[in-house]
Amino acid sequence: MKRYAKYIRPYLYAFILGPIMMLTEVAGEVLLPSFMADIINVGAANHDVGYIVQRGLVMIVTAFIMMAGGVLGAWFSAKAALSFGADLRRDVFEKVQTFSFANIDKFSTGSLVTRLTNDITQVQNVLMMALRMLLRAPGMLVGAVIMAFVMNRSLAAIFLVVMPILALTIGMIIKTAFPRFTLMQVKLDALNTNIQEVLTNVRVIKSFVREDYQKEKFAEANKDLKESGLRAFKVVIFQMPVMMVFMNLTTLLVVWFGGNQILDGSMQVGNLTAFTTYVVQVLMSLMMLAMVLLSSSRAIASLRRINEVLDTQVDLTDEGARYAQAPVKRGRIEFKDVSFRYYKNSEEKVLEDINLTIEPGQVVGIIGSTGCGKTTLVSMIPRLYDVDEGEVLVDGINVKDYSLKHLREGVGMVLQKNVLFSGTILENLQWGDENASEEEILQVARDAQADVFVKNLAEGYETELGQGGVNVSGGQKQRLCIARALLKKPKILILDDSTSAVDTATESRIREAFSGSLKETTKLIIAQRITSVMEADQIVVLDEGRIVGLGRHEELMEACSAYREIYDSQMKEEVLA
Repeated sequence: MKRYAKYIRPYLYAFILGPIMMLTEVAGEVLLPSFMADIINVGAANHDVGYIVQRGLVMIVTAFIMMAGGVLGAWFSAKAALSFGADLRRDVFEKVQTFSFANIDKFSTGSLVTRLTNDITQVQNVLMMALRMLLRAPGMLVGAVIMAFVMNRSLAAIFLVVMPILALTIGMIIKTAFPRFTLMQVKLDALNTNIQEVLTNVRVIKSFVREDYQKEKFAEANKDLKESGLRAFKVVIFQMPVMMVFMNLTTLLVVWFGGNQILDGSMQVGNLTAFTTYVVQVLMSLMMLAMVLLSSSRAIASLRRINEVLDTQVDLTDEGARYAQAPVKRGRIEFKDVSFRYYKNSEEKVLEDINLTIEPGQVVGIIGSTGCGKTTLVSMIPRLYDVDEGEVLVDGINVKDYSLKHLREGVGMVLQKNVLFSGTILENLQWGDENASEEEILQVARDAQADVFVKNLAEGYETELGQGGVNVSGGQKQRLCIARALLKKPKILILDDSTSAVDTATESRIREAFSGSLKETTKLIIAQRITSVMEADQIVVLDEGRIVGLGRHEELMEACSAYREIYDSQMKEEVLA
């Protein structure tokens, strides 16, 4: 619980005042039955209207004080719980932002969304409930029991029999509910993952006419969640009838024995009326505590899932960085005996024995078959993954010795899967440099050949993009992503098959712009089309995670059979086309 103290400390006043204010309701609820008993025993019995009015006014004033205390108690409880939830959600989100790709792979996207929303909301709601009932329920329980014993000890002894049995029953219900709520959250993860996958890839689903398959898959996940939810809530539903049985049974016993005491003159009618109210209060307070404990069992399951995120060891950090303040200045890259596995216990290496030197300002093409490790290789430079063996140097410094911020500021990367965000085109480009001038933005857009289509849009650079850039074509999206990376003015620019949706003429103009505006920037171009890298200073040919060819186009045509095969097959395809 020490972890959560920092979320309580800034709002400690609300955490204290909320329960205290609720005590005014407790005081009123305990006193009102005794006032009513006085009205019956004294005012009504003696036909004393003045006494009845006096006691009635006291009850009205008490009711208003209770209302004020209840409203303030609810306000402070809500403020404390909602603030706690907001701060916790912020920290969990910030933790997720530090995750490496390997860390993210451990959790599904849907699971992380559930933990950031549903799980934290569960904790927040239970906290709010607990603050409102923390002192109210025990206070009402203790106060009602004391008042009952003061009025009639022999009748109050019924509580001593009923309460332990009821407490044992509630404990058994909570013990049964806890694992069921945990399972329900797991099923909710699966459903959210399914929804996120469908909404993200809706175009692929429609193009393959797989709507029926996805409906069946969703129906199965939805059914699993429903069934696990019903199993959990069966326990909750069972709680209320059990409580009502005990309440009615206790009330029946009190009325039976109290009625006999009235008949033999040892108890007044008003006291029996008050006593039955205290019976209800005692059992209602137990019901409140049961609700808090039952809800807490679900919240504890949620807290464990939140803790899994907060306790995750981030495998890419600045810890131990010897040159944390050093920026990337030149863009020289060197791979020394680099090997890498995605799964550390796997014998299969994605990259093996990579040795490569790239001088500042060079254009380097990387080519090879699908799955040969091209994207993985360039991902080592900005430390999206860390090497298993060997080292990657930028400007002679191991990338692990840079701070992640400074390293990634020096590297511009246009990923294979181009991503734009909801907002205007201008706002998306400013991801590269939020302080860039209008002329700088226009220049990078021209270099990336994006200005050609943007200026023809009705709103130009103020055009709103849908989520993921759904209202622009694949080629337009690629050009905007390239422009965004150029605005960063990186010392190293990585283009991961980022012109695949662009025609060859446009691609050629983009490369020409690079030779001017990015003359001193080291440029790595991963491509499927061999024409995209033929003019590079050096070309790296990868095959099954190994470098099988390195040199200029002419050299590789003579010395590298793998490169020659790629060239011949693509040239043959062009001739046939």
